[in-house]
Amino acid sequence: MFIYTRCRPISQRFMNLRVCLVSPLFRPAFSTLNRFVWKGIRLSTKGSLPSFINRSVRLCQAAEFNMGSLPAEERLDYPEARRDESVVDNYHGVLVHDPYRWLEDPDAKEVKDFVEKEVSLTESLLQTCETRGKLRERITTLFDHPRYGCPYKRGDKYFYFFNTGLQAQSVLYVQENLEEKAEVLLDPNNLSVDGTVALNVSAVSENAEFLAVGLSASGSDWVNIKVIRVVDKSTEPDSLSWVKFSSITWTHDNKGFFYSRYPAPKEGEGIDAGTETKINLYHQLFYHFLGTDQSEDILCWKDSEHPKWTVGSEITEDGKYVLIHMTEGCDPVNRLFYCDLTALPQGLEGFRGREEMLPFQKLIDNFEAQYDLVANDGTLFTFRTNKNAPRYKLVRVDLMQPEAWSDIIGESEKDVLESACCVNGNQLLLSYLSDVKYVLQIRDLQSGNLLHDLPIDIGSVSGISGKREDKEIFIGFTSFLTPGIIYRCNLDVEKPELVVFRETVVPGFDRTEFEAKQVFITSKDGTQIPMFIVSKKDIALDGSHPALLYGYGGFNISITPNFSVGRIVISRHLGAVFAIANIRGGGEYGEEWHKAGSLAKKQNCFDDFISAAEFLVSEGYTQPKKLCIEGGSNGGLLVAACTNQRPDLFGCSLAHVGVMDMLRFHKFTIGHAWTTDYGSSDKEEEFHWLIKYSPLHNVKIPWDKPGQNLQYPAIMLLTADHDDRVVPLHSLKLLATMQYVLCKSVESSPQTNPIIGRIDTKSGHGAGRPTQKLIDEAADRYAFMAKVVGASWID
Repeated sequence: MFIYTRCRPISQRFMNLRVCLVSPLFRPAFSTLNRFVWKGIRLSTKGSLPSFINRSVRLCQAAEFNMGSLPAEERLDYPEARRDESVVDNYHGVLVHDPYRWLEDPDAKEVKDFVEKEVSLTESLLQTCETRGKLRERITTLFDHPRYGCPYKRGDKYFYFFNTGLQAQSVLYVQENLEEKAEVLLDPNNLSVDGTVALNVSAVSENAEFLAVGLSASGSDWVNIKVIRVVDKSTEPDSLSWVKFSSITWTHDNKGFFYSRYPAPKEGEGIDAGTETKINLYHQLFYHFLGTDQSEDILCWKDSEHPKWTVGSEITEDGKYVLIHMTEGCDPVNRLFYCDLTALPQGLEGFRGREEMLPFQKLIDNFEAQYDLVANDGTLFTFRTNKNAPRYKLVRVDLMQPEAWSDIIGESEKDVLESACCVNGNQLLLSYLSDVKYVLQIRDLQSGNLLHDLPIDIGSVSGISGKREDKEIFIGFTSFLTPGIIYRCNLDVEKPELVVFRETVVPGFDRTEFEAKQVFITSKDGTQIPMFIVSKKDIALDGSHPALLYGYGGFNISITPNFSVGRIVISRHLGAVFAIANIRGGGEYGEEWHKAGSLAKKQNCFDDFISAAEFLVSEGYTQPKKLCIEGGSNGGLLVAACTNQRPDLFGCSLAHVGVMDMLRFHKFTIGHAWTTDYGSSDKEEEFHWLIKYSPLHNVKIPWDKPGQNLQYPAIMLLTADHDDRVVPLHSLKLLATMQYVLCKSVESSPQTNPIIGRIDTKSGHGAGRPTQKLIDEAADRYAFMAKVVGASWID
């Protein structure tokens, strides 16, 4: 059941571009909605008081309880962490202490000892969580169901991913046609005993003879590219290292592919790839010929004057042009160059052994807008762009007249054009996001005229598979209450329809027990913020329920409905309500929505999230001591910042792999790319933005204010040793700071709520994490939540 209500409470496409801060544990999906009703003022379920009076009562209750407190005999004995008061930085005349700078060195013995003690402390507390075993058992049971990916066609073969249920990694299959039995092409589970080697990126050659795969170990962003012969599943000798943020782009002659990488470490700089913190600089584009050593690869593009730029490539469907796009951060803008491969006198072979790079022509030589290739007919190119169109449009240009651009499909007044691809010859499949719901359309490539609507249920388009030559496409779908459907659509008929091709069934899950709805809440400055709420049906809005509120709010990323076994389990067996707030900073309403939550306006993200929490309390879904907030990566920053700003509003905080040191994040691995969303402490104006909300620098004793008996909520900071996206030092420094300031700096501290760190090994930012690790982590964090918010198990 899905309800859409509007309420008035009182108070990125290429692999190499995905360097922003989204954790695959909270992978954005896409969503749709279809109806709404107005919701008026409701009478309270408690006595005869109007709801607006009860709102005030509930919001004031925060000062009257100890959220998630442990009994005196269970108070945690936090590890000692050395404070080096001599470390002081001068930021534009402002002195800032950094006593835990030593925690930035992952190889130091002192750091390893600190981590070991924190892991031991956390495990000792988790062993006292009564629901931990039941959660792990129930999550495992529901996780054990078959899951399919959308099939895609290359040459005369079909490929798709499949997981039987509890396999550590999904397996890649190949079949001659959709009716014949499929064969295993690559099983990543055979590459490691513990399932921590994962398939990060893959690409099949145009003739379907070869598969190039990028394998990552322990969740690191670093990948090693291997090549597999499809016919006999044998592995070729090719091996490419130091690849990161890369696509694999085959040329249509099937002789090799383009890929992106960083320079190898200098001799003697032995590192454990994935645990290092060194900044990533000088991204370059190479071409690899099959059967040759990596040292012979052609350097196609580099820019030594701009070491922080990243570069990616793609080939037009006619095989004639290779396009490269350069980015300087995570903003949706890029430069765009092209090279006509057919115009090279000796082809790519002519560049072997030469220092000369490919003769790219500049089409877009600025960072004013984003340009995504949709299709080309010879020199006539169609792009999706946000140039003078924050909600995107389709434009066309002839390479022979690069100054003459024309609109094919103009910007929508409200909806965001999320993607566009060319299928069935001269048709376009467009997907729009409308109030966080997806709308699918088929349009004519030449004129842009609407040909067909493709009605789809309320939920998320999780994948689209189809090329220009394909008359048949596949569309993946999921929602809060739909585990997964793959639709098959024949476009070569008068009226195309979506037909169920495969549907995921989760034994033991009954969707009729639950309901999902969308509400619009009012943020601090009056902006309307959409939020999804999922719960058991017909719950009493009396403030008695545990609640889990998730948010992200950054990097133009839209958070839309997706099926989560963990959230279903806590809703069914802990009685929890879970909500997702589509706060500013994301992409739900286009680039204007994104910009309204970035740089100098980042505080809007926190205000939106706090308003969402207040709404859940004021409307009777929960109360502060039962409210848990959760977020990953940029969302981990969100949770930590909101915890600092409103410790009275939450009973529990779960912050995954968060950016916690806003003054130094840009100094590690790919952190420099995030300055487009955050700013940089190197610039005086931007330093003053960052110091105001940086989680590490805003931990303050909350009980100092007269008349208040406050403490921080129970907190779990989650990180992993091989996270080379948001390196673990962020969480470690914040953990040490919180434990000192709130628990150890004063005698008999009022802070009885636990502050712990869950530090995983052989894991990274989230991508490629094996199934068992996903289950174990979900059981741990939700058992911790249950303990501190007082949630009991419901059979």
